[in-house]
Amino acid sequence: MFVYVLKRLLFFIPTLLIISVLTFALSKMAPGDPVRLALGNQDQGETNGGSSDKMAGEKAYLDMSEQLGLNLPSFYFQLSNAATPDTLYRFIKKPERDNLERLISMYGNWPQIADYYASIKRTEYAMLDVKQDSTTYTSGKTVKEDCAKLYLDYKDRNISAIIDEMVAASASSPLMSTVHSEAVKMQTAYNAMKSQATPAKNWIPQLKWYGTDNQYHRWLSHFLVLDFGISYIDKRPIWSKISEAMPWTLLLNLISIILSYIIAIPLGIWSARKKGSWADRFVTVILFILYSLPVFWVATLLITFVTTPEYGMDLFPTFGLGEVNDTMGLGEVFAERASHFILPVFCLTYGSLAYLSRQMRGGVLSVLRQDYIRTARAKGLADGKVVWKHAFRNSLIPIITIFASLLPSAISGAFIIEIIFSIPGMGKVAFMSLGARDYPMVFTVMMLSAFLTLVGTLISDILYAVVDPRISFDK
Repeated sequence: MFVYVLKRLLFFIPTLLIISVLTFALSKMAPGDPVRLALGNQDQGETNGGSSDKMAGEKAYLDMSEQLGLNLPSFYFQLSNAATPDTLYRFIKKPERDNLERLISMYGNWPQIADYYASIKRTEYAMLDVKQDSTTYTSGKTVKEDCAKLYLDYKDRNISAIIDEMVAASASSPLMSTVHSEAVKMQTAYNAMKSQATPAKNWIPQLKWYGTDNQYHRWLSHFLVLDFGISYIDKRPIWSKISEAMPWTLLLNLISIILSYIIAIPLGIWSARKKGSWADRFVTVILFILYSLPVFWVATLLITFVTTPEYGMDLFPTFGLGEVNDTMGLGEVFAERASHFILPVFCLTYGSLAYLSRQMRGGVLSVLRQDYIRTARAKGLADGKVVWKHAFRNSLIPIITIFASLLPSAISGAFIIEIIFSIPGMGKVAFMSLGARDYPMVFTVMMLSAFLTLVGTLISDILYAVVDPRISFDK
């Protein structure tokens, strides 16, 4: 068993690495600009002020991208082609980077493409220094809008028309002479990009090695020391938010799990011993009804009928964890918390109770059909002794299998129940983070759940051997 456990622990390493790569890849494909999400969804790149405001916005964007590590390459290496530069990752804004990739695939001459892109920047910044008056307002607006279009357009017909419009607009006022000069240079750079195209470079494969100074390595190394990053919502450390929410989720799920197993196992055994009787059929019908009732529906009914005075059954608090203070004794605190936990625990327990008891019943019935059970009964052993001494342990296999999924669910939380009853646990935090695109929190919960799934599976395998000596992992 020790050798098996050691092998499984060693197997955790490549498994978690693969999971971490997939999680990181999902984070890179998630919609939205992470920098602007971290900045509070402010459009830092487009202001109505002058060049100082523009520069301040760009600096805030670049500072935040550096803080998030987005100024680094994504991974240790990149399989690309000879036309793509190894510094393309420095263009942090994804729409602009995607457009540059399209231009590279069309023309393949990065130096000329970079010069064209830089000329757009120079024209845009030159426009910000132009004094705004009646003679420059319309043409200046045209230039600004055209610059924004050029960052995202890659079709030759569109780009040529936009640049021609920009050159004409900038020539309409002497105050825009600098802008006009930059626009003409842009036109020259664009023509050079087209005339000096080398698209064949896109067919030459090339491996670009970046080493450990990359986003994935930084993310994983921080994760291993429990540094999960900063929340986009309130700028708090992720670990701080998890440490506040996790105790409530663990307490809620632990109480529910204990109650489910304490009730389901004896009930399943009793039902198996009474197979075919009216009592067994009655219990089966009740449990199937409970299992089929949606949790959110039952929770809503409970809140409506037993927590409000309208129906004369104001028996429990409606939501939250209750108010406690330093003047309250231990008994008062316990009573306050317990009154708020009764309904959520009930909603979490009844469905799993029904499922577990059915699994236990099926496991006991399967074992009772075995030859060694018939032999024990032939020896004259009492029915209770046959069930609890010979059949009970072997019938726990289905229950142990279900146990493997309990650890990740205890961390990720029962988000429906936590949201309905306003319990500040992991489920509610993860759900709110997903809605707000707080991806550091979302992917942290994913990684923790994946790790606990592996741990739960290992514990289940060990328990298999404990309850059934015939199961051995030493081979």
